[in-house]
Amino acid sequence: MGYYINAEHDVKIFVEDLNPEGDKTILFIHGWPGSHKLFEYQFNQLPNYGYRCIGVDTRGFGNSDKPFYGYDYDTLSDDIRSVIDSLNLHDITLAGHSTGGAIAIRYMARHRGHGVSKLALFAAAAPSLIKRPNFPYGLDKENVLEIIQGTLTDRPEMLRNFGEMFFFQHTSQPFSDWFFGLGLQAAGWSTAAIANTWINEVLLSDLDTIHVPTLIIHGIHDKIVPYQLGEIQHQLIKNSIFIPMHFSGHGAFYDQRDEFNDALIKFVNG
Repeated sequence: MGYYINAEHDVKIFVEDLNPEGDKTILFIHGWPGSHKLFEYQFNQLPNYGYRCIGVDTRGFGNSDKPFYGYDYDTLSDDIRSVIDSLNLHDITLAGHSTGGAIAIRYMARHRGHGVSKLALFAAAAPSLIKRPNFPYGLDKENVLEIIQGTLTDRPEMLRNFGEMFFFQHTSQPFSDWFFGLGLQAAGWSTAAIANTWINEVLLSDLDTIHVPTLIIHGIHDKIVPYQLGEIQHQLIKNSIFIPMHFSGHGAFYDQRDEFNDALIKFVNG
């Protein structure tokens, strides 16, 4: 079931809500530059185990509205609050991949974990996606600037190059084309704005506010959010579980989907 929820300034956020009668709820926030459809191989299975699975298209991506503003983590986390309040959700597992993981972390800090009893981070872009003077991990700033420039000059080529780095396991050409199409659904301005947010945002203090049980899954072959960032999250988040995926890149939810789904089920069941 898909529908829209109004966020601030009447920006409409698209939500896919599977198995609303499920006993336990997982709210998924996708990574850049995709949509909730990245979690297809979770949505295919998890409702069979009694879970309510809610996939959110963040503003600027998928089927959500694409305003020219609002691509900082504060606003994006406020959009998640609008979804949680509109659906009257409580005691949920908040799950975020890549940039979606960063949004989930900011949500936990900014909204004090409202409605969330567990947190799941998949290759989360935190505490900083880029290297900084006091943080020698992550990507070089120049790499992100190249992504922004590619977005503004030849977005399809940028997306093709990005897709080639995303997965560690072999993907078919039709699958690659499908993944490429998800990126094209986004607006160019939102695609560039999120990449700029990676440069501007740091979540070190946000991590310190997380006190709910947290699952961290990270592919050791991740070329987009380096594996070391997952290790740092584990060090900084109290009560966290860290599961390396030894045959995965940035998309463990597909590279090792069975192991990924099993780990998430076990964590949610507690």
